[in-house]
Formats: sequence, structure tokens, C-alpha cells
Amino acid sequence: MHAQANILVVDDSPDNLQVLAAVLKQDFKVKVAINGERALALATAPEPPDLILLDVMMPGMDGYEVCTRLKQNPATARIPVLFVSSRDDEEDEAHGLSLGAIDYIVKPIRPSIVQARVRNHIELKRSRDLLERLTLQDHLTGIGNRRRFDDALDLEWQRAARAQAPLSLIAIDIDHFKAYNDHYGHPGGDQCLVQVARTLAASAARPGDLVARCGGEEFACLLPATDSAGALRLAGQMCSAIADLGLEHAQSPTHCHVTISLGVGTLTPQANEPAQSLVDMADAALYAAKSTGRNRAIARAR
Repeated sequence: MHAQANILVVDDSPDNLQVLAAVLKQDFKVKVAINGERALALATAPEPPDLILLDVMMPGMDGYEVCTRLKQNPATARIPVLFVSSRDDEEDEAHGLSLGAIDYIVKPIRPSIVQARVRNHIELKRSRDLLERLTLQDHLTGIGNRRRFDDALDLEWQRAARAQAPLSLIAIDIDHFKAYNDHYGHPGGDQCLVQVARTLAASAARPGDLVARCGGEEFACLLPATDSAGALRLAGQMCSAIADLGLEHAQSPTHCHVTISLGVGTLTPQANEPAQSLVDMADAALYAAKSTGRNRAIARAR
């Protein structure tokens, strides 16, 4: 069963807010805003809306401006917007849709039509969200895939550059995984990958942290607003957590159980610097960890 969707209704008329909330509250969780500024604040709250019903004619910031700002912000750009307006000119509707709205409802509202349209758009959003999750998920382990990692790295790099905050990346390899696959077979190797992925993901507990599988036995952990000491501490915890799994690795020259090597890179992005700089730094640290005996974490920072 789906959790109730969150609907944000924005209108400068308390009467209109009351009518729309009454129409929708039986099927959805409804929040209301009486102006554009409040709408933008609620749209970026910890529990953002799944869909926004937005009045066009409001004093100060009108609905068109609110929609434009929502679509310009990466955090809110994908929230569907339905305009609700007393203006039924073709030009007004076309303008609203050109700004990124998915529908345009003309007042006075008809409750059954509003309910049906909102339900349809919520189902479409759920289908789209599911498809997007699947395209960003590693099919074997269930954690993020390389595309998910690349998208997150671009986003967090830009944020760190704006805030001049440190960004850390942990590059992770399972030690001697080819020998593991050769000895235990690919089904055994797959089970090893799943257990390692779950353990790494559980170690990175903050909501903004991301653990992704970037290749066969290669993983990465992206840590926004994290300095070198904090990232190295987490890398050490990951190393210990994998060792504690006690997964037998009879063919490993490093240890009788599965181990990992980790390279930590930390920097604050500078103007015109590519995100690949952080990847290269973490990879260099990983190479050093492998070259000095594996089953360890080494950090590089700038």
C-alpha cells in the first residue's frame, strides 16, 4: 500500500484554500500556503510535497514566478505543479504549461475533476520515481550504481564549491576479488558483493552520504561537508566492519577472510576545477593502500 502523498495547496484566498483542502484531505496529506514565499519554504522542507496546486493570481509573487523558481531549484524542479486559475484564456494556460506545469485547472473548481486529476498525476509521479530509482540502482546489490554516483558527485561538487566546504570521497576495492570469484564461483562472488555493499551502506549513516557500486568489486562513498579526519575515521570503520563479517577467502594472500582497501580523498573545490580531481585523489590513495599491504585505509587531502 502506498503511503499518503503530500499535497501543497497555494492560494491567497483562505476560502479557496479551505475548499481545496476539504476536497483533497480524504486521500492525501494536505499543507497550505497563502503566498509564494511560504510556498517556496514548504517546497524545500524536510518532507517536500509530491505535488503542488498553485494559484496564478496572487499579490506580490504570483504563481508564474513561484513556478519559475521551483523549476530553477534542483531540489524542487521535479515536483509536479498544477496551476489553478480563474483565467481561462488559451494564452494564460499555454504560458503556465511553458513554465513547466503539468496541468492547468480553471476556477471555479469542480471537486470530482480536481480529485481525479490529482490522483492521476500522483500515480504518474510514482511510476516515474520508481523508474528513476531503478535506473540509478545497481541491480545486484540494491545500492546506487555508477550513474547515481556520477550524478551525486556533480551535484555535491557544485554545492561544495559554492559553500567552499570540504568534500570527501572514499574509493573502495574488495581485496583479491578475482581469486575469490575463481575459487567460490560467480554465485558465491555475487553473494559476497551483496554483503559487502550492505555493510558499507550501513556504515555511512548520514542522509547525505552515498555509497555506490562503480564497477565489479569497486565501490565509492561520497561524503559532503566532511573533512579528511572524519572521512578517514569512517573508512577505518568500514574496513573493520567488512573484516567482522568473517567471509572466508581461502585464496587471499592478505587474510583468510574477505578484506577491503580504501583510499580517501578530501578537498575543497576551487574555481574551474573538475570533479575528476577528487576521484583522482581518492584513486591515488587507494593505490597506496594496495601497495602497502591492503586491508587498510590511506588518506590524501588538499
